[in-house]
Amino acid sequence: MSYVNVMLHLVWCTKDRLPLLTANVKPTILNHIRQNAMAKGIFIDTLDGHRDHIHALIGLNAEMSVSKVMQLIKGESSFWINRERLFTHSFEWAVDYFAISVSQSSLERVRFYIRNQEHHHKNVSFKDEYEQLKKHCETPHTTTS
Repeated sequence: MSYVNVMLHLVWCTKDRLPLLTANVKPTILNHIRQNAMAKGIFIDTLDGHRDHIHALIGLNAEMSVSKVMQLIKGESSFWINRERLFTHSFEWAVDYFAISVSQSSLERVRFYIRNQEHHHKNVSFKDEYEQLKKHCETPHTTTS
């Protein structure tokens, strides 16, 4: 029996980074993403975002690739958003996304970071956040005991 325990921090944006994920619709969209993921066997540990992007901490199973998970989450949710007419115009997610593995020792820190997106973005733009995430990912890390 295979055992897979791969946690990923995923980030994706609205098309053209339009600030569409307002307090009126964001909870509805996040709830739908969570329910749809569960129905498709995708484990979402933590999910939140800001006006123009979403962060998710997910557990990747043995049968799913990152691209397949993103297709299932982004594709289905944009279809659902448009079908439900949550906006007066057509809704789209941006094509690109960010994905990085998360070690077991970093899970709580990533959960806190995702849950506090609204507060975080009072001081940091998405562009700066993205650059910080990339820089953090490219830097070798050491731990102390």
